[in-house]
Amino acid sequence: MRLYRIAIGVLFALVSTHVLAQEKIPARNVKAVRFGKLWDAKGKVWTNAIVVIESGKIRAVATDASAIPPGAETIDLSKYTGLPGLIDVHTHMTFYTDETPGVPMLKQMANPVPAVEVFLARKGALRTLEAGVTTVRDLGSDQYMDVAMRDLINRGEMVGPRMFVCGYGLYITATPFRKEGTPPAGGIADGVPEVLRAVRQQIAAGADVIKMYGSTGTDDDVTGFETYTFEEMKAAVDVAHQFGKKIAIHSYGPDGARDAVRAGADSVEHATDMDGATIQEMAKGGTFYVPTRKNRHGLGRDLHHVRREHPRARLVRESRDDAGASPAHRNHERRRAVGQREGIGRRRAWLSCGSGRGGRRSPRRPQCCAEQRKVGDEGRRRGS
Repeated sequence: MRLYRIAIGVLFALVSTHVLAQEKIPARNVKAVRFGKLWDAKGKVWTNAIVVIESGKIRAVATDASAIPPGAETIDLSKYTGLPGLIDVHTHMTFYTDETPGVPMLKQMANPVPAVEVFLARKGALRTLEAGVTTVRDLGSDQYMDVAMRDLINRGEMVGPRMFVCGYGLYITATPFRKEGTPPAGGIADGVPEVLRAVRQQIAAGADVIKMYGSTGTDDDVTGFETYTFEEMKAAVDVAHQFGKKIAIHSYGPDGARDAVRAGADSVEHATDMDGATIQEMAKGGTFYVPTRKNRHGLGRDLHHVRREHPRARLVRESRDDAGASPAHRNHERRRAVGQREGIGRRRAWLSCGSGRGGRRSPRRPQCCAEQRKVGDEGRRRGS
């Protein structure tokens, strides 16, 4: 009995010592960040806010210091104002340029090896995160580099925002006949059966979202020819939703946007010159509109190139209605009038919070919303 009591006493002492030791060990996975002010994105600005973060997730927001868990690491940012992480819903994170003055962006992307391109793209990922963008929806990449980049970030091997990726965007055939046996480039799909196959391929590769190029038009290409039929768009939407994926459809001009909305797209990208009926339908069905906005300097530079190569493109900016409003402004007023939901997309490549530079394309070669480049013997596609 005496030995039994001694054993119980020793066990109690060991447990007590372990508990006391645990209390003294700092909670390494818990942090408390102090802000002078904090905007919570719900209409409230907090003063002397404390944000408690546990294992990388926000657990609480308070103003009382008693909310800080014992042993938590405290970070004093009381001189600053905090806000929730920003979300950029239209990026191309794997696009890397060397910023050569006077050279259009698409002409600078000549990295032949995917591994090199992913490695270079880490700069943009870091800059994007440092700019306050913590989540991106990446809408177009080559050889599933976006999937690799997302996975590297998730594993902690690359510093960058949380990424939702699409793999290849779907586009119609826009290349000459190829010798039999030459495999088509990723993303090419003509007709409903091929559209179904291509969507399933992206999902099998690990895509989080589906991208479809529903019309021509990108950078200085101001054409807006619809490339996919309503039936093809509807097939893509249906199979994407069947697998629980959202789908974004790229569109310039009224026709592509109209059929994309009718087909049930979750968002339309760019979508210039939409008519009032399409905007009303978007507001009714909850379709998100993701416009492409550029700073004034970048817009002026691009218009200079567009005017030189495409004289008729002046109509895009200079055509006015009786009230003096441009088509883009009229679209904005119509969307605001019906309460349409809108997302922010900068079509950013590796330049954080920068506007894309327009690459020139011959007006004789209207292509499917992407710049075709050849690297070695392989044709590669770039989209927007």
